[in-house]
Amino acid sequence: MSGPLLKLEGVEKSFGTKQVLRGVDLEVARGQSLVVIGGSGSGKSVMLKNALGLMTPDKGRIFFDGEDVTKANGKAREKMRARVGMLFQSGALFDSLTVWENVAFRLINTPGAKRKDARERAIETLKKVRLGSDVASLYPAEISGGMQKRVSLARSIISEPDLIFFDEPTTGLDPITADAINDLIVEMVRGLGAAAVSITHDMASARKIADEIAMLFEGKIIWRGPAADVMNSGNAYVDQFVHGRAEGPIQPAI
Repeated sequence: MSGPLLKLEGVEKSFGTKQVLRGVDLEVARGQSLVVIGGSGSGKSVMLKNALGLMTPDKGRIFFDGEDVTKANGKAREKMRARVGMLFQSGALFDSLTVWENVAFRLINTPGAKRKDARERAIETLKKVRLGSDVASLYPAEISGGMQKRVSLARSIISEPDLIFFDEPTTGLDPITADAINDLIVEMVRGLGAAAVSITHDMASARKIADEIAMLFEGKIIWRGPAADVMNSGNAYVDQFVHGRAEGPIQPAI
């Protein structure tokens, strides 16, 4: 089917009297990597949760592969999630499970799945993110933060999804490790031909992994363009954000 794989149309979301999303319009095509930037409290995570189906918008619609999934539940929702991968900001690994069990979590919990087959597939996927079989039986607490992020990346791609969400993929990592994670994200997304939607405030990461960058400000997308243009966008809000200036139309949250 032609057209965008994911489309948000006029999405609004409030919590009590606080309106977080004020009509978000966004779409991403197959094979395209879109990064959404914005300050803390701009609504990036809420937007992601609505797109993923963890929240339901108050207004607006969300389409996945041409199908309206705004209020989908049950089998319709599971059908979508089976085609989606997610790398969480914290990694969100299960402490009580080994590395391979974390990577193969979705496979292990599929009816009729064999643990031996799931383990083999997990080890193959770990190789794709530059981790050897020697880490497969370790627990998350026994590996470094960068390795944990690679394990999370492996978990997000093991089912070869059509769409992958990345939530602050380089948060908490040193610059060298962060750059290595960025390289892996680019490699994995291109290898799968998947669409990717990432949220971050790390401009080095955004420029490396994105085909296009969009900025979310006060619950709306205020600019979108090629990643190469973001440092010279001509938009006062974008310019202030990407250059890290205190002076400008965005008021510091202090």
